[in-house]
Amino acid sequence: MFLRQAGYEVILAEDGFDALSKISDYQPRIIFVDVMMPLMRDWDFDAIITHNRYTLVNRNAAEMMDLAVARGMAVLNAAPYAVIVSDRATLRLLAGLDPVCSGRILLNGSAITHKPAGQRAVAMVFQSYALFPHLSVLGNLGLGLEVRGIPPAERRQRIGAVLELLQLQGLEQRRPAQLSGGQRQRVALARALLREPQLMLLDEPMSNLDAQLRDALRPELRQLLSGGGYPAIYVTHDQQEALGLADRIALLHQGRLQQLGTAHSLYHDPANRFVASFLGRPAINLFPPEAGRQLGVRPEHLQLVCSGGVPAQLVRREWLGAQQLLWLDSARGPLRLLCAADLPIPERLEVGWQPQQELWFAESSGERCR
Repeated sequence: MFLRQAGYEVILAEDGFDALSKISDYQPRIIFVDVMMPLMRDWDFDAIITHNRYTLVNRNAAEMMDLAVARGMAVLNAAPYAVIVSDRATLRLLAGLDPVCSGRILLNGSAITHKPAGQRAVAMVFQSYALFPHLSVLGNLGLGLEVRGIPPAERRQRIGAVLELLQLQGLEQRRPAQLSGGQRQRVALARALLREPQLMLLDEPMSNLDAQLRDALRPELRQLLSGGGYPAIYVTHDQQEALGLADRIALLHQGRLQQLGTAHSLYHDPANRFVASFLGRPAINLFPPEAGRQLGVRPEHLQLVCSGGVPAQLVRREWLGAQQLLWLDSARGPLRLLCAADLPIPERLEVGWQPQQELWFAESSGERCR
């Protein structure tokens, strides 16, 4: 089966490849598959990753993940905290930090499956930034270039360019302890960019920053990733970050890819109940199952009606600035309704919604009922 979001970019390995030719016009730069097909030999790939499995405590954390990433595209790998190992394991496999148990990794047509991390054209930004505390900003940026034998004149030119790009001029002699969280994050990004990577990996680079600083840095990071000319895979557990940064979002659950697509498609056209529940704050309303199906309605799609709706009672409200979130108790279970802050709310009311705003899921599997 093919997921049709993003123009057949995702292939589910367990369903076979007899329809693989359907994506020949797209020719993604990176593709994760289970087996190599003759058709692929004529394609110009940046990377092919075949059926990688990473085992931790007898658990397949990155199990049969099939994901295509185009050059210059930012893909955010989002997963709930319960399975944080799944997305991080994938990055570690790509970066060469952990061994591949099966399958292979190809970058620009060359096998890098067993290459040491330092010999891969892959840059990784760690969650903790991993800066050397005893080195200045210049020392942190120049060390990797010096180890790779870059001449001093070229080192100065490249470091100067990346300092200007990330607005770090004037901080060259400071050590990490003398920098703010946002400045340390920029230094970590600058060090990754100096590798001139063919693939950029980012492991929750803004998770250590406060919410206000994350909001301020998000547009800058988005511009940097989209203009880099290389694929970027970005792991985050902050759905606001994912929705705001990514060209495509790859949502994982228990090591399996649930859906790949734009933020709009994942939110308004979720593939299953998990995707619908994970994306969206406040969370989607899920009604009790009926005849093997379960109805879901987003809180912003509920509305007050005069008659013919679901009777409900106001339990509490939360003020959210221009909006208010109503917590309701009804015969069909607790409900959340998002409405304008100045809308008068009676204690007893009825709520309804439009049929086109209903999302139906199979009770047992959770898959979307089309």
